[in-house]
Amino acid sequence: MPKRRLLSSSIVIPLLGLAPQAPAEPAPLQSLTPVIVTGDRLTDPATTDLSLPAPATGYHSDAADLLRQEAGVSGTRMGGRGIDPIIRGQNQTRLNILLDGAFIHGGCPNRMDPPTVYSALGSYDQISVIRGSHSVIHGPGGSGGTLLFERKPPQFDADANYLGSITGFYADNSDTQSLEADLATGNASGYLRLLGEYQDANNYEDGNGDEVRSAYTSASGNLMLGWTPEPGTLLELNLETQREDDLLYAGAGMDSPYSDADTVRLKYNSESGVGPFTNIHSQIYQSTVDHLMDNYSLREATAPMAMRVPSSSDTTGGRWYGDIALDRQVFTLGMDYQKNDRNANRFSGPQGQYPQLLQAILWPDAELEQMGLFGEWLLETDGPYTWQLGLRYDRVDASISRGDEKPDLGPSPTPNVLYSQYYDRTADSAREDNVSGFVHLQRPLGAGEGHLTLSRSVRTADASERYLAGFARNGMTGVDNSWVGNPQLEPEQHHQLELGYKQEQQRWSLSAAVYYNRVTDYILRDLARGQDSILVNNGTATIYRNIDAELLGTELELALQINDRWRTQASLAYVHAENTSDDRPIAQTPPLELNWLTERQGEQWDYGYQVLANANQWRADLTTGSGQDLRDSPGWGILNLFARYRIEDSATLELGVDNLFDKAYAYHVNRANQDPFNPEPVLVNEPGRQIWGRVRYTF
Repeated sequence: MPKRRLLSSSIVIPLLGLAPQAPAEPAPLQSLTPVIVTGDRLTDPATTDLSLPAPATGYHSDAADLLRQEAGVSGTRMGGRGIDPIIRGQNQTRLNILLDGAFIHGGCPNRMDPPTVYSALGSYDQISVIRGSHSVIHGPGGSGGTLLFERKPPQFDADANYLGSITGFYADNSDTQSLEADLATGNASGYLRLLGEYQDANNYEDGNGDEVRSAYTSASGNLMLGWTPEPGTLLELNLETQREDDLLYAGAGMDSPYSDADTVRLKYNSESGVGPFTNIHSQIYQSTVDHLMDNYSLREATAPMAMRVPSSSDTTGGRWYGDIALDRQVFTLGMDYQKNDRNANRFSGPQGQYPQLLQAILWPDAELEQMGLFGEWLLETDGPYTWQLGLRYDRVDASISRGDEKPDLGPSPTPNVLYSQYYDRTADSAREDNVSGFVHLQRPLGAGEGHLTLSRSVRTADASERYLAGFARNGMTGVDNSWVGNPQLEPEQHHQLELGYKQEQQRWSLSAAVYYNRVTDYILRDLARGQDSILVNNGTATIYRNIDAELLGTELELALQINDRWRTQASLAYVHAENTSDDRPIAQTPPLELNWLTERQGEQWDYGYQVLANANQWRADLTTGSGQDLRDSPGWGILNLFARYRIEDSATLELGVDNLFDKAYAYHVNRANQDPFNPEPVLVNEPGRQIWGRVRYTF
């Protein structure tokens, strides 16, 4: 019987935590290590025999910061925390990001808190990255890829009913301190697991010696209660809380005094089967996010007016799926549900006074509700071919309940009036019926294995693209810096072709992929210049519109075990993104990226180096552009050094230097600053030289 999962162009990252199986004697600790797996595998990533893991290099403020080291994955920086991931040139809701099975949508209209900010690295056992569209079971859309953050139930030896790990970290540049704990007790019938993480960071200095606003404090806790009445059956309750405080942002006109998230998950998985299903997987969840940003409490008040934006994002959802196995075929059938409610108000007032005047309703109680039905069919034939097909249907309902509410400030229009001024359309309730699917073919090719994937994925507009009502017009000068969602947006339709090849030998492995993505009704964030269906022509207001687009790219990865001690691996990734409606580049597209790592492993000492580099990006969207690219960006490269010493079987010491030569550099991708008084895009420099150390102990 074939395995149920077929992951293509994936990266699997096992994280330090409680291993699914605890050995009788303590084993050497795994580091926080990316393990690159490309091509296609008919095995679940948790059980794949993976080779050549890369060591933990430096400090990563959140998961997206770590993932920027992987081929085809980049990310935008606004401050010290909250890196927003990009996979194959696509970001935000073009990626499906599931945190232990739950969708958590951030509470900031300016994406200070992308979902990955709520992914405390120390609390996850594994991250899987699926590049491109190769499955329909992880939610609607996902044209750029999928990030799966996973926790696994601990398993105990017969003579031990507890497991644990404690990790401490310090980095000198930003004076970052962190402490992680992962503790569990239980037996074959159930368990209790506690996870906690605390981080405190000051502003760091870039390679020029300039201080970059990036400080933050983060604390998270997680309680997991599991019941395993029989092998292969699990009922688990997961209570998680995260508190982000005093977050500073160099790439924004505001900071965030707090950003809090609480999540409840209830899972039931069974390998025993029910009726025709050989296994079933089910989960329900609820997440609440409360966020505040302002321009006066954490920075010197220099703006003409004091402003604060309290906002919230509440998500309720669940999913169920199961497998039906028939000889050499596996049918996966399932359904999922997700409902997200978002509210955000912008208050203004004179500097030195608490802002109380409702100036704009940024998210007017925007509600997006999605119900999906999906199925996949995996078939191993008598010949060399393996087929996988998937089909998905999504019903989407979108609406707002505050569209006719008038802000307190006299000139500020209601959200519906604002939409009418820019698009001649109010926000009536909208309904979509979206169909996605894929066909995947895999076969031996020479000494390796090749694959071909054809896919269609459909993404609905998110709350900001559809409903944002950020009125900002200077009454003295008439300059219009409003930021206005478009209620009449059509959903994006991505049609992708991917060709891939991989070969694994005893001492080396090679994988390569090329892809082409033709997008109908791509949702473009742009400046209002009187384009089709846009009523305003001022070149300063931010709007959304549908265009046609093309993305094509390639990824190449090579790993080599030089001898018993030395190993090296390198990856290259490139994406070309074009707005074919206007014959111009799409903004915020990463350039050619290189990651090269070499390590020597010894009995007690491991050490090595890592080179990260970006080529210059000369295809910026500048002339009559969208206002999101700041410039053509120069290329850069940095060198990181690292070492690991095994103090004993249960303890390790890790030391390193990131950005050894103290280079001043910034990724081309940045955030468009949406301060109404300072809307220009900002490039935020990365940290300069940083010396760090990490101690880990398991028991």
